[in-house]
Amino acid sequence: MTEDRHKQRQQKLKEQVDARIDAAKEQRGILIVFTGNGKGKTTAAFGTVTRAVGHGMRAAAIQFIKGEWPNGEKNLLEPHGVEFQVMATGFTWETQNKETDTEACQAVWQHGKRMLADASLDLVVLDELTYMVSFGYLDLQDVVDALNARPAHQTVIITGRGCHRDLLEMADTVSELRPVKHAFDAGIMAQQGIDW
Repeated sequence: MTEDRHKQRQQKLKEQVDARIDAAKEQRGILIVFTGNGKGKTTAAFGTVTRAVGHGMRAAAIQFIKGEWPNGEKNLLEPHGVEFQVMATGFTWETQNKETDTEACQAVWQHGKRMLADASLDLVVLDELTYMVSFGYLDLQDVVDALNARPAHQTVIITGRGCHRDLLEMADTVSELRPVKHAFDAGIMAQQGIDW
C-alpha cells in the first residue's frame, strides 16, 4: 500500500470516529455485563475498577461466589478505598445447601443495594451476580429495581455466565467471553495471582 493510500484510509477512519464522538452527547453511568463461558469476566471488571480508582473515582464491589481463600483484587484495591463485601461461602456446588447459600447471598445483597443507592460511589461491581439470579437466591425484579433506582452517574458491572435476558436488555454494554482454550482443560492447576 502506498503512503498516499494509507493516509486516505486513515483520514476516512478518523472522520468516522470523529463523527461518532460528536454524536455521543449523553453523559451518565452505564450498566456493563461481562458474561459468557470464557475466562476473564471478573478480571475485566476489576481492571475497570483499577482504572476508575486510578482516575480518583470511588468504587465498591460485591463478590457473590468467593470463599475465604486469598483474594488478590481485594488485597490490592481495599487499601485504595474500594469496599469489598464477599459472600464467603465459596462455590455453591461445594456447600450444596440452598438455604444457607440463599441466606448468605441475601445478606451480602443488602450491602449491594446500599452501594447501588450511594451517590458517592462512581462504580459498583456485582461479581458473579448472574448465578445468584439463575439459582433463585436473588429475585430478578429486586435486582432490576435496585439497578433502575441507582444514582444517574453510577456505573455498574455485572459478571457471570448465563446472564438473564432482562439484564442483558437493560445493559448499555455487553461483552461475551468465549472460550477458545483453557489451561485447566489441559490439566494445569489454577494459579494464585493468575486465576484468582
